This record gives sequence, structure tokens and C-alpha cells, in this order.
Amino acid sequence: MEFTTQHFIALAPLLITSATIIVVMLAIAWRRNHSQTFLLSVAGLNLALLSILPALKVAPLAVTPLLQIDTFACLYMALILVATLACVTLAHAYLGDGGSGYPGNREELYLLILMAAAGGLVLVSAQHLAGLFVGLELLSVPVYGLVAYAFFNKRSLEAGIKYMVLSAAGSAFLLFGMALLYADAGSLSFNGIGQALAATGLPSSLAQLGLGMMLIGLAFKLSLVPFHLWTPDVYEGAPAPVAAFLATASKVAVFAVMVRLFQISPAASSGVLSDVLTIIAIASILFGNLLALTQSNLKRLLGYSSIAHFGYLLIALVASKGLAVEAIGVYLVTYVITSLGAFGVITLMSSPYNGRDADALYEYRGLFWRRPYLTAVLTVMMLSLAGIPLTAGFIGKFYIIATGVQSQQWWLVGSLVLGSAIGVFYYLRVMVTLYLIEPNLRRHDAQLHWEQRAGGVMLLAIAVLAFFLGLYPQPLLSLVQQSGLAG
Repeated sequence: MEFTTQHFIALAPLLITSATIIVVMLAIAWRRNHSQTFLLSVAGLNLALLSILPALKVAPLAVTPLLQIDTFACLYMALILVATLACVTLAHAYLGDGGSGYPGNREELYLLILMAAAGGLVLVSAQHLAGLFVGLELLSVPVYGLVAYAFFNKRSLEAGIKYMVLSAAGSAFLLFGMALLYADAGSLSFNGIGQALAATGLPSSLAQLGLGMMLIGLAFKLSLVPFHLWTPDVYEGAPAPVAAFLATASKVAVFAVMVRLFQISPAASSGVLSDVLTIIAIASILFGNLLALTQSNLKRLLGYSSIAHFGYLLIALVASKGLAVEAIGVYLVTYVITSLGAFGVITLMSSPYNGRDADALYEYRGLFWRRPYLTAVLTVMMLSLAGIPLTAGFIGKFYIIATGVQSQQWWLVGSLVLGSAIGVFYYLRVMVTLYLIEPNLRRHDAQLHWEQRAGGVMLLAIAVLAFFLGLYPQPLLSLVQQSGLAG
């Protein structure tokens, strides 16, 4: 294969992220310095983000048989890099600086997050099952370490082991599914599989079984019902910035590759598989929302709510016509913004030195009187997650409903409306808790260290963005429209 300058420009986001990983690794080996590691990571991620602009000029381009850089890949690469940048900023605030008594090494957290981000970039540009698997493993393996990073906390360690075991089971299903699909289609590239399935009209039972097993593997990563059991425990046990990464960058990458796979081989979205996806979507929406109702832990509540949100996203995947790809893009962007904001507030409230994160709902009683800025951010995020008008979340939900109505998926639209109604109750419960008046309250905003201030400024920017997109979504809509799968 001849590599030209265009290939390197197209691959720039991935190459810069990989170079940042090596630079950070060498910097840690040379001298441990928390702030230096943080600044190197942020600089590398910003450069990778900027390099998407020249990459867009040469797109669409099949760099190798495994990777295709097109506008669709560029949009999701940007989303993953922005989410990773936010999580790195939150991690810096969370771990703190100076001798705060953190018993382990702080620097490796950044290294693991960068490696997982590189896996995400590979995943969203994959056009081949081998590329999909390499990207998925590169994304998943560092996350096992990240979830168990607060190793002195029993819950964190338990969450890491749980996630690793179940994730490995998911990967086994995925590989078996790929093998069956290859046996039937004789190709590992998405296009080859699409053509082989389209040639036979309805996919054979072997191909359907292969796609079904692949769906199980991907549903594990997206924590869709009935493969969702790990989610609340892992979200609760993982350090807050890691839970933010899991909920945003990690899931966006997996969902993007799922969209590409299902859009390129339309046969995948017909027949039995379409019915299975419909059932999974309805179950995820209802179970996610109903289980969130009883939670008194904010991270578990957000975990269950994320199950419901990916159930909503499946509606567009099942519809797979008309507005579908656009609706998925809009929804994922708004979901990432709101999830980063919600987990960001938990991060700034927490410190790893206390043994556990401040994630119990009672710790947020009367927060408005102590930390008004954080309360304002969390309020906006809860309104957005509930899909209340004038917030980004409303635009996302509106698009998903439009897609469902357009393709006449009435059962799915009905379950979305019912799920959203249940969701409003528990999101509002969190909001009401924030404004309760507690006896003996000290009414002042706590003093923040500079690294926490950086996190705080970022959270305020996220809250403003969530409002801005709710009021004026046009820039987001035009961005997503340009990134259709046609490239």
C-alpha cells in the first residue's frame, strides 16, 4: 500500500493521540509531576482536535482496508476527543495537586485515558471487523484499570473486576459472531458483508445468528437490557472522572461503529434482528427509568438513566431511514454534554482521599446554599436529561421522536414518551434535593483550589452550551447534517 501525505493528514487525530501517549509515558518515566502530565495530555488532545479540520479536507478516504476517514468518523472523533479533554480536566481537579495523601501514582490515570481515547478513534473510523475489534479492545482494556484506579477503595476494585469479567464475556460473543458472519459472507469488511447479505435478499440463519451474537457483544458495552447488570455497580465504584469517561467517550465510540455497521448492511436491520432490537430498546427504556426511580445514589441513578438513553437511541437505529443518522448524531452530542456536566459536579464534590465519592443523594441536600455554581450546573443538566424545552436534551429527544414517527414505529415512540414521563420524576427529585434548607447551614461557596477552579469554569461553560443549543440548535444541526454516512 502506498502511503501519501493525504493518508497522514487523514490519520492525524489518531497519530497525534498516539504520539501524546508516548510523550506522556516518557515524561512519567523521566520525572513524576502531576501538573506536567496533565498539561502534556491536554496539549496533545487539543492538537488532535485541531487536526480534524485538515482531515476533513481529504475525507472521505480509505486509509487502509481497516480504517475509513470520512465526515461521519470526524464528527465522532471530535466528540470523543472533547469528552476525553473534559474527563482529563475533571481528573486533575479530582486527584488534586501536592501532597494530599493519595496513596498511589496519579500520573498513570492520564496515560490510561489517552489510550482508551485512541481506541475510540480507531473504533469510529473502522470499516472492517478486524478494525472494530482492535479499536474495541484498545478502548476497553485501559478502562478496566481506570475503573479500579482507586484501588484502596473496595468498591472501586470490585467494579474493576466486575467490568473486566463481563466485558471479556461480551468480547467472546462479539468474536464468535464475527466468525459466523465471515463464514457466511466470506468477507470481514463492512461493505463486503453488506453486499453479501444484500445479494441473498434475506440474510441466512447463519448470518442472522452472527449479527445477533455481535449485537450481544456490543449491547454489553452499551449496557442495554438484559446486558446491563454491571452498569450501576461499575458507575458507583469507578472514580467520578472515570465514570464520566465510561458514560460518554466509551459509549459514543461503540454506538458510532454500530450505526456504521447497521447502515452499511441494511439487511442487518430487517427480519428477526429488527424485532430483537425493538424489544431491547423498549426493555432498556422502561427498565432503565423504573430502576432509576428507587436510587438514592446519584452515580447509580445516572447509570440507570444512561441505560434508558441508549434505549432511546436504539429507536433511531431501528428506524434506520430518513432522519436516523442525523438524529443519532444530535442525540449523542447533547447526551455527552449533559453527562459530562452531571458527572463533573460529582467530581468537584468528591475527593479520592475520603475513601468514596460524594455520590449519595443526601450529600446534595441544600447544596444551593453551599455551592450555588455547582447547583446551577447540576440543575441545568437534570433539566436537559429530562428533555425539558430550552435545553440541549430537548432537541435530542425531539429528533428521536421525529425519526420514530417518520418510520411509524409507534410502540417505540410510545415507550419513549412513557419512559420520559417516568424520567422527569426522578430528575426533578434530584433538583428539589439541591434546594432544600438544612438546619445549621453555612451559606457560602467553599474555597476551591486552582485545579478545581479550572474544572468549575469548564462545567459553567458546559451548562451555558446546554442552554445555547436548546435555544439555538442550528450550528449543531448543520454540523451533524454534513457528517452523514455518505461522507
